[in-house]
Amino acid sequence: MNYYEPLLLTPGPTPVPNEINHALGLPMVGHRSPDFEIIAKKAFNNLKTIFGTDNEVMILTSSGTSVLESSMLNIVNPDDHFVVIVSGAFGNRFKQIAETYYTNVHIYNVEWGQPVDVNDFMTYLSHLEHTITAVFTQFCETSTAVLHPVAELGKALKLFNQAIYFIVDGVSCIGAVDVDLKRDYIDVLVSGSQKAIMLPPGLAFVAYSNRALQRFQEVTTPRFYLNLNKYFDSLQQDSTPFTPNVGLFRAVNAYADLINAEGFENTIKRHYIIRDGLRAALRALDLELLVEDDFASPTVTSFIPIDKDELTHIKSTLKTKFNITIAGGQGKLKGKILRIGHMGKVSPFDILAVVSALEVILTDYRQTNYIGQGITKFSEVIHSEA
Repeated sequence: MNYYEPLLLTPGPTPVPNEINHALGLPMVGHRSPDFEIIAKKAFNNLKTIFGTDNEVMILTSSGTSVLESSMLNIVNPDDHFVVIVSGAFGNRFKQIAETYYTNVHIYNVEWGQPVDVNDFMTYLSHLEHTITAVFTQFCETSTAVLHPVAELGKALKLFNQAIYFIVDGVSCIGAVDVDLKRDYIDVLVSGSQKAIMLPPGLAFVAYSNRALQRFQEVTTPRFYLNLNKYFDSLQQDSTPFTPNVGLFRAVNAYADLINAEGFENTIKRHYIIRDGLRAALRALDLELLVEDDFASPTVTSFIPIDKDELTHIKSTLKTKFNITIAGGQGKLKGKILRIGHMGKVSPFDILAVVSALEVILTDYRQTNYIGQGITKFSEVIHSEA
């Protein structure tokens, strides 16, 4: 049987809506023209809601990793001591960036698949024999599908030492979660375009507190393209310091129109309902979930096949037989888990397709009848929560 339309369910890049593709195809304008200034001003402002900030959001033409790096280079001085929380492959990326530039890096390791235990972390922090400038963490650790208690951690850090800067990588969840920089005491929140914001790869975003903005001006760590002072200065002129991806700036505004039409609260709710339905369906198919319910991400779900052979069979058959692409594990979870992305342009009907395909695959592979079991559980959750 031929499936003409591919279904992309990786945790980035994600499917792109037609309205955004249309914006990408509009005629080019000069990036140093009044035409672009209008586009840019709208884009800087349109991101405020999903980042939970009153400040215009900086936009870089680069990957998500660029803003992980820039968030560090613009907050930490060469001799500062700071902490990086590592709970998966992207926490480890923060660690790699830190150790490339700095000497006084303190690593707090969290078991992969588990959330940060705020009380344990604060105990760790209190026992460090140095003044800590900043703490860096993931919001959603994409490689495990854990959603960390960022708001709780931000409040705890504020009570412990209000001078500490709190930097959060929100690449795989911003656009699908409730966040507020002031409420959650976040100083820098970064993200990328190709996940819940449902744009193609190529833009990166930086939201910031007012005190972080002041810190950017004081830091002496060398940086050039990633100097956020340049981006803020240009933002005041409705422009960018370096050549922007004009089409993707337009796409930001098309995205904002879609979110405004749905209502951002409804966007968040949709992601959580789909998460709950998918988790119920996977359990019905006797697939073990890596992450417990209380800290499961609304944008990506990880599950554990019986063994490596079953894992390979599921992933390859979804692609070759059903034209559905999901993701494998990363780092120490490579070859152990599979991940289904459900963020951005994803509806319950998209997830029904992958659940149905899994029923067929597992029925054939395990010689056990799963037909209808996952779909039923998924539909029950959608019906009860929608």
